[in-house]
Amino acid sequence: MTVAERTLDAIEHFRKLVAENIRKIGEDREFIALSNLWNQAAIRHSYAQNFTWLGRPIIQAPQDIYAAQELIWTCRPDLIIETGIAHGGSLVLNASMLALLDYCDAVETGCALDPKAGHRKVVGVDIDIRSYNRAAIDAHPMRHKIRPIQGSSVAPEVMQQISAHAEGYERIMVFLDSNHTHDHVLEELELYAPYVSKGSYCVVWDTGVEDLPEEMCSNRPWGKGNNPKTAVWEYMKRLQDEGRKARVGGDLRFEIDHTIEYKLAITASPDGFLKRV
Repeated sequence: MTVAERTLDAIEHFRKLVAENIRKIGEDREFIALSNLWNQAAIRHSYAQNFTWLGRPIIQAPQDIYAAQELIWTCRPDLIIETGIAHGGSLVLNASMLALLDYCDAVETGCALDPKAGHRKVVGVDIDIRSYNRAAIDAHPMRHKIRPIQGSSVAPEVMQQISAHAEGYERIMVFLDSNHTHDHVLEELELYAPYVSKGSYCVVWDTGVEDLPEEMCSNRPWGKGNNPKTAVWEYMKRLQDEGRKARVGGDLRFEIDHTIEYKLAITASPDGFLKRV
């Protein structure tokens, strides 16, 4: 066996080892239940508020941040659309990953890199971009890759802007993280999921609300039975409906990628990683 063959063999061996690790986690219901209990305890401590990305609060668990960067690196989108901006940390995360893709392309091709000339961008929608958050985003070095839109993520005038921004882009990824009620997320899925390119993802954050005790969401308009996960379930059922398949030519198909949530073990978004196939 040559050195190259031994190297490939070692790489494949490690890949299979990781795949087996992930499979075993998915089958270990006690471990998954323990992770759910940990999530509940973390929420009581507002754990997800403790982290930043390049200086901006991101309000996500580190495991989910890690998942986002893996997906972006693997799928190499040219456009990322996200709903829900808050402090702008996720905008900056996504923009910085796109900037890194630009950098790696320049290294690979040997071309000079003009940081502000790249076509990759992030479009973010929020019903209320607060002035201090907008000022911080505007002052950030990643701002040239960010296109903020203020308005309801499901409003016709916002969707017109989304359509304009998406024109000419072929590799698109979507992150949904705004109003977490069933009806709102379901409408977002109907509107935004079709933008996702084949092989890419529509990630629905905070589906884990369905797995929380009812009292943990008593002060929210969402809760058990009315949340992003129930919206995902309903959307997947709609896609399976034969009548709907006929209307879209059978082309709009997603599957829930459980591999991601199993590898993370701790995530706010079980059943929330939707891959277009």
